[in-house]
Amino acid sequence: MTLPAPVVTTDSPAQDPFAREWDRWHDAHEERRADPHGFLAVTGLFWLTAEPRRFPGLPGEWFTGVTGPVVVLAEDEALTVDGAEATGTHAFGPLAERGGVTVGFEGGVVEVAKRGGRDLLRPRRPDFPFLSAYTGTAAFPPDPRWRITGRFVRFVAPRAIEVGAAVDGLSHVYDSPGYVEFVLDDEPFRLLAFRGHEPGALFALFTDATSGVTTYAANRTVSFEVDEGSDAVVIDFNRATNLPCAYTDFATCPLPPAENRLGIPVTAGERTPERRVHAEVSAEGLVPRA
Repeated sequence: MTLPAPVVTTDSPAQDPFAREWDRWHDAHEERRADPHGFLAVTGLFWLTAEPRRFPGLPGEWFTGVTGPVVVLAEDEALTVDGAEATGTHAFGPLAERGGVTVGFEGGVVEVAKRGGRDLLRPRRPDFPFLSAYTGTAAFPPDPRWRITGRFVRFVAPRAIEVGAAVDGLSHVYDSPGYVEFVLDDEPFRLLAFRGHEPGALFALFTDATSGVTTYAANRTVSFEVDEGSDAVVIDFNRATNLPCAYTDFATCPLPPAENRLGIPVTAGERTPERRVHAEVSAEGLVPRA
């Protein structure tokens, strides 16, 4: 799909290299967000149990147990798994926490994943109306003031930190190698950091005084890097982004730990989306509200 230009609260000066670089970064971020099989295309959230069940718009009967999710497909049903057609009974095996696989079906894909110790299904369809209507996320104008040099303080050993989730009754556990401390307007702050996907990559979930006012109430996230043997970090709050739960009730996003509730207004990064998918509870799980 062709995504309209992101909505920003003010035009960036054409001669400003900092603003131009931010524009390129945010354009790329919006393009990834609007992927035809991304989270804007999720059409439901279904939790698997030991009882075989069918779910709206998906082939097969699904269940799970200690050996992981299983789907039993009828004679006229199939899935595409790792590029090959799967028929009959297909066992996915035990899934890692925050892990999963994405398999194809006619008209879309379905994410088979584990969150908070529970296996789930999230169908994704490129023709989902919410995705086709998406026009971008507003953001504060990029401001070099919010690109801050800080210091990363390592724990002696990583700590397992439990945080809440956007879904009631669910929690997440993340390894934290330490925290980043920084000074803004002569006032010290710190953010507990979690490991990212690449070596040296970290991220912090946070709220601030704009949360629930001009930014999404539950959370935002900001990523940064630290080199081995160094404690210097740069936190660019201009690149603070919304998590999927800002856009859809079908997300299981983590909430910030108590340490990361900043008492100042961080007037940088992405703002509250104009629209979101609201869900209602059905016999199968969560489905879009009419």
